[in-house]
Amino acid sequence: MSLPTAAAKPAVPRINPLQRIWLREIGMERLWMRPAPAAVRPVVVPQAPVSEPVSVPDATPAVVVQDTAPLPVAPAPAPAAPAAIAGAAPVAETVASRRANGRPGIPASILNRTGPPPRPEPKAAEDDVVEAPRIPVAEAVKNANLDELRELVVACTACGLCDGRRHAVFGQGATPTRWLVVGEAPGEQEDRQGHPFVGRSGQLLDAMLAAVGMSRETDVFITNVIKCRPPGNRNPKPEEIAACSPYLMRQIALLKPERILVLGRFAAQTLLGTDATIGSLRGRVHSLKTGEGAEIPVIVSYHPAYLLRSPSEKARAWQDLKLASRMV
Repeated sequence: MSLPTAAAKPAVPRINPLQRIWLREIGMERLWMRPAPAAVRPVVVPQAPVSEPVSVPDATPAVVVQDTAPLPVAPAPAPAAPAAIAGAAPVAETVASRRANGRPGIPASILNRTGPPPRPEPKAAEDDVVEAPRIPVAEAVKNANLDELRELVVACTACGLCDGRRHAVFGQGATPTRWLVVGEAPGEQEDRQGHPFVGRSGQLLDAMLAAVGMSRETDVFITNVIKCRPPGNRNPKPEEIAACSPYLMRQIALLKPERILVLGRFAAQTLLGTDATIGSLRGRVHSLKTGEGAEIPVIVSYHPAYLLRSPSEKARAWQDLKLASRMV
């Protein structure tokens, strides 16, 4: 006599999220996830104690009859590389979330890859860029007119001052000009605006020039020995002076001023090629010889910024202005 049988609960295949994505890519997800036919297992009937009689039912044992044929079971996939990849579940979650948001998922070629990612092809060696030799400033400005000279100053990288500047200060004023006023170097305000002698120093200089009937709009051109502001308004270094001096000398050659008024110790020492103090240089007329052989009178005076700090020296500066105006 056979024992009665009962249908066990169908088992659902257990796969990880990455394998589910792989099945979805090949169109086997629904078929694979369908539960397999229930297996018929014998029903275990507890045995009665030996001392009691065992009654055996006369009824025929129940047999589980299936109405339909068992569904074909898809062959198990080959050992998938994603199961061996560490962190497969987070990758699957990322892909699933992207598809839920309507974004393209990871291609099957990437998910099914079993080996390490391919190495990128080495780039072809690029030809070394050879920098053109830098033309010395004196050579570059030799034949430049005033507009070309301005462009050269604005684009100059002949020394390290170009790294910290906002504007290179070429100069401003009347062209042609009667007087050329030469300062030392741009300050903070000049660097911001790109014009020489602005702020309080510029206002004082304009008042001094107006006292002798001169104006930067009609009679005077104003510039500096150094065209870029030195950090912290320090004195320029010798290499910075050597790099920037050709611009000033070309300005003098193009403007052909009747007089040159030099303001400040550093500007006077640079233009006259001396290390004498400003007290010994002011009060008399010097001469600057140009490349064309002409000689231009040079008058030395105090810088307006110094006069703002030392108002008592304004009287001497006034004497210097009168000296320059009497020579006109």
